[in-house]
Amino acid sequence: MSSIDWSPLWISLHTAAATITIVFFIGVIIAWWVERLQSQSLKIFADAVITLPMVLPPTVAGFFLLYFFGNNRFLGQLIYQLTGIKIAFSWLATVLAAAVISLPLMYRSARGALSQVDKGMLEAARSLGMTEWRIFWRIHLPNALPGIIAGGLLAFARGLGEFGATAMIAGNITGRTRTLPLAVYSAVAAGDWEAAGWYVAVIVGICLLVVIGLNVYLYKTKQQQGE
Repeated sequence: MSSIDWSPLWISLHTAAATITIVFFIGVIIAWWVERLQSQSLKIFADAVITLPMVLPPTVAGFFLLYFFGNNRFLGQLIYQLTGIKIAFSWLATVLAAAVISLPLMYRSARGALSQVDKGMLEAARSLGMTEWRIFWRIHLPNALPGIIAGGLLAFARGLGEFGATAMIAGNITGRTRTLPLAVYSAVAAGDWEAAGWYVAVIVGICLLVVIGLNVYLYKTKQQQGE
């Protein structure tokens, strides 16, 4: 056990934490924006585009990320010239990959929660002269929060387990971009089943805790709403 490299655990946790911080707010804002679209055709198209990374093979999503953010590509070069930061094959690339893959899950959870808020309350607030932004913060968001938080927990777990897109844009660099899923793959490829087993146990344990936490949260929320 002493020979096992535990850096993938810390890289994965840091990646998942950074990812959910970004995805949580972006997903909620995008979901609110789509819900408010008046054109049904535009709403369907926007929903399809945002959801697309969820149904694409992760390697395909990774291909697009590498195509646009590669060190020799326009966006990759532009970011490097402006900030001195190379996205591809860096820790930031693991966050980018996890964010793109987990954003659709966060978005769909948030949109589902927002759509279930009583429309009567929203219309009553508008009739009182409240702005849309204030309605969102004072009425829409608080009433949809349980579903949004549930989506955030699932998006966190999804970001933690991302493999295909991460391998494409971030690579599998020990101590830099090797996350737990990549560590499992590398250990099995090297024939180190003991290390692979430990990595798998850690991933399963973390995801199990997330799911249990989600179920406990939803159960307590349901009890409070029933009181």
